[in-house]
Amino acid sequence: MNKKILLWSITAALAGFLFGFDTVVISGAEKKLQTLWESGDMFHGVVVIGMALWGTVVGAFFGGIPTDKLGRKKTLVWIGVLYAISAIGSGLANDPITFAIFRFIGGLGVGASTIAAPAYISEIAPAKDRGKLVSLYQFNIVFGILVAFGSNYLLNGVGDNDWRWMVGVEAFPAVVYTLLALKLPKSPRWLLTKYRVVEAQEVLKITNPNEDSDKLIKEIKNEMDKTVPNESIFIKKYKFPVLLAFLISFFNQLSGINALLYYAPRIFTEAGLEESSALLSSIGVGVTNLIFTLLGVYLIDKLGRKQLMYMGSIAYIISLSLVSLAFLFNWEANYIPIFLFLFIAAHAIGQGTVIWVFISEIFPNHLRGSGQSFGSSVHWVLAAIVPSLVPVLFSTIGAGAVFAFFACMMVLQLIFVIFMMPETKGKTLEELQGVLLKDKKF
Repeated sequence: MNKKILLWSITAALAGFLFGFDTVVISGAEKKLQTLWESGDMFHGVVVIGMALWGTVVGAFFGGIPTDKLGRKKTLVWIGVLYAISAIGSGLANDPITFAIFRFIGGLGVGASTIAAPAYISEIAPAKDRGKLVSLYQFNIVFGILVAFGSNYLLNGVGDNDWRWMVGVEAFPAVVYTLLALKLPKSPRWLLTKYRVVEAQEVLKITNPNEDSDKLIKEIKNEMDKTVPNESIFIKKYKFPVLLAFLISFFNQLSGINALLYYAPRIFTEAGLEESSALLSSIGVGVTNLIFTLLGVYLIDKLGRKQLMYMGSIAYIISLSLVSLAFLFNWEANYIPIFLFLFIAAHAIGQGTVIWVFISEIFPNHLRGSGQSFGSSVHWVLAAIVPSLVPVLFSTIGAGAVFAFFACMMVLQLIFVIFMMPETKGKTLEELQGVLLKDKKF
């Protein structure tokens, strides 16, 4: 593999590290903040926790605009700035509203990163390595999650204001990432959508040294010639890619993955574990996530996207059913972490590895930003709604019923994978458009 492509992909994927860290770091502080500010369950879930998620929704909804207009690189740089501002402001906040505002700013960075980073990597990667390179973004998300769980465990109890260190420490990696992103080249495919051919050729000679860059440019131009100026993803021509993006994002969140990640210590406590054991089990969630994401990254270009989704869907159904039964029938508390680790493994090797790769592949170059934005928006609207309801749902219908619902949703996901999801491995982005738009399903 071209070393420069690998280095650029890793750099862009570090936006995922900050995504994972920012998303999960709140799990160690949220109960402390609820006690400190004496917040009710609804206010705590919707404002203190939920504002970051709604920031993510806004970032995902509008992130396609700078990604397409300013370019993938500039958007990635600004994402790093947003993360740094959010971390510093959240760590210094003295009231729930101020805290929520700065968490909202971090959410903007998370939402935009789910568009710009996968789009950038998919556009510089050769077809044979695109799956593993784009899934480095997901690997960095779970690495960030693991580091956040570990950071929370180490910082827990360092003082009365340990929560400030938990949420504020993110500023350090945010600054480092921003400086690294400044050195990235611009995406060649984005440059070609702006008719900056000479600049695109220079990058393509590096990213595709064994291929005729002029031939690839011609292929990309041919795709552009078939497009209508100012067209949208919401026309009949693109209805099936839009449906695919919607469904894979919908099922991603209806698995309950973010509900677990945001409330892991609370869920383990609910199962009967002590606080220190709950935090330690949360680290186990992060380790499991990392190991099986690595396995998914290794397999995605070998087995393909669809095969990983088969494996993940079946493991989801088994693990979520076991978690539900454990809560409903009051099984031994020590069983719960084992079942949840299986659930995390199912997510990591399936949806976790596949979602950002798949969405980045199914839209044409000139609409990739808006296509990513649509898929990410669906993902994050549900990611805001589902975890925000968890404290209330746990206290009303109970954890067993909540996890039973998630298991039923994964049965529907398996049906989607069997009958609707196409395989995208091994083809250039331009070849995929030629195949997908000719498919009768489209």
